[in-house]
Amino acid sequence: MPDGTLELNVRIADSLEVVPAQAWDACAMPAGGEDNPFVSHAFLLALERSKSVGRRSGWLPQYLLAEAAAGDLLGCVPLYVKSHSYGEYVFDHGWADAFERAGGSYYPKLQVAIPFTPAPGPRLLLRPGEAADAVADALCESLVQVTRNNKFSSCHVTFCREEEWQRLARHKFLRRLGQQYHWHNENYASFEDFLAALNSRKRKAIRKERQAVRDAGLVVRPLSGAQIEKRHWDAFFAFYMDTGSRKWGQPYLTREFFHQIGRTMADSIVLVIAEKADGELVAGALNLRGKDTLYGRNWGCTEDYRFLHFEACYYQAIDYAIAHGLKRVEAGAQGEHKIQRGYMPVPTYSAHYIADSGFRRAVEDFLDRERDAVERQIAGLATLTPFKRENDG
Repeated sequence: MPDGTLELNVRIADSLEVVPAQAWDACAMPAGGEDNPFVSHAFLLALERSKSVGRRSGWLPQYLLAEAAAGDLLGCVPLYVKSHSYGEYVFDHGWADAFERAGGSYYPKLQVAIPFTPAPGPRLLLRPGEAADAVADALCESLVQVTRNNKFSSCHVTFCREEEWQRLARHKFLRRLGQQYHWHNENYASFEDFLAALNSRKRKAIRKERQAVRDAGLVVRPLSGAQIEKRHWDAFFAFYMDTGSRKWGQPYLTREFFHQIGRTMADSIVLVIAEKADGELVAGALNLRGKDTLYGRNWGCTEDYRFLHFEACYYQAIDYAIAHGLKRVEAGAQGEHKIQRGYMPVPTYSAHYIADSGFRRAVEDFLDRERDAVERQIAGLATLTPFKRENDG
């Protein structure tokens, strides 16, 4: 760029099969940068190869690629054409209903997201360098152009970083605020050290819940890498299918998806398994690990035990994070009960480009009011902290 301009070609690829893993991951997971497993080539390709995403699922891959004149990949975006609003966790069903009642067609729409994964992370994936800002703006503008040129109703960037949220707003995306519950490691030396930071009542309640699981004769432990055997994946998929069928009606992920990530991402997986004394596996919780964060993903069981969900999904995750020096556990969407177990409310961010000007004004007005309400909710929930205050025991 001797004259200060950037020659950039932005194009769409309908499969990661044609994008070299090394090139994608140089943008998604650059050396020394954030290590978010969900934006990795391996995770997204596993969704494709397992047919968890594709035309039949209503998640049609259309990855946005920004390349230098020489062909080097400088930026990319996990982009999908959607024919519905399921598997997103930032809900716009009301917008769809309103737009279609007014005579519009809300679907298809564009979605920048990690399918079926409410985990915050980067969405404008940039190769580090002096061109990164220009590439980010080019990707934002390309999302707008693709939306308008193909007459999509809208483009939604969900669970993005705050700085991406602000950048997208400069490109006429509307800003939406949400919330999740995350646990933060205050340099705890052990789980008991974490408990010591809680007030007496909450500390006793957690000890009681963990003891109840042990008294039920269950052994709950995390497995990773080569520790995870085929029988563990087979059992976990049964747990996932049972819970998914009851919760959503049709689970999103296929058995082949878990086989794929078990083969290509084994060292990034932390699979918490609950086992009876006779060796029968009865519950499991799937987590993925980044450089400093453990991400809770899926949970399931075939037998109900009191407090087992809390043990497998929350306490084992905290235990693991402390033992491995991780800074955070992100436990996913929903659940005020997480606060009493040390997971505190944090904001999440999404950005939305609405093509129709009249509909855009209506959505913008709604989001202005919603952001205020979410900010007040987060502040109010934070007062419910289980951690010691002055004069607490």
